[in-house]
Amino acid sequence: MSRTEKTTPWTAAERAVFKPLNTPTKIQYFLNGLDYDPEPGTASPRLVLRDRKANCFEGAMFAAAAFRFHRRPPLLVDMRSYNDDDHVLAVFRQNEAWGCVAKSNYTVLRFREPVYRSIRELMMSYFDVFFNPIGEKTLRAYSVPFDLSRFDKQNWMTTEEDISWIGDALDRARHYKVMTPEQIRDLRLTDPALVKAGLMGSNPAGLFKPK
Repeated sequence: MSRTEKTTPWTAAERAVFKPLNTPTKIQYFLNGLDYDPEPGTASPRLVLRDRKANCFEGAMFAAAAFRFHRRPPLLVDMRSYNDDDHVLAVFRQNEAWGCVAKSNYTVLRFREPVYRSIRELMMSYFDVFFNPIGEKTLRAYSVPFDLSRFDKQNWMTTEEDISWIGDALDRARHYKVMTPEQIRDLRLTDPALVKAGLMGSNPAGLFKPK
């Protein structure tokens, strides 16, 4: 039994779900099987398990809890956007490289293999596929890795209370811009075929309405 299993008040049924999620790939497949929640909620991993639905923030929180269960650091990275929803990832290191797990309404904003040498390199793997429904490339900044273990005393994994305060803390973390104003000015729209592929199977209710 892991240290996390001993100290976190997961129920036996919850532990039975987490126990087989012992790789990032398995966590990603689990998230893919959840309904995408179009509401901008901030539910804990326990409530995600109960309701079997998640938005990107809740999916990243759940993935971080699964990481913690299996003794990986519970790290998030926030991705800021323009004229679009922001995105949140659960990031991990493996063989000295970075990868991530994510829940998204877009097929192209999910898993990344751990082959990226830095967080910036990982973030830039999303640049050309981080677009809104009208094809604008919208990624503008990303945060430093944000360790959720600092909130263990607040029971972030199992509380039934709203955890929007974690989102607020993540938003206050240091962020790095990905482009200059000149580069933003010169951006072209995403190929319509890629936009169509990215939206395959999406929940229309959960799509950002660009201005």
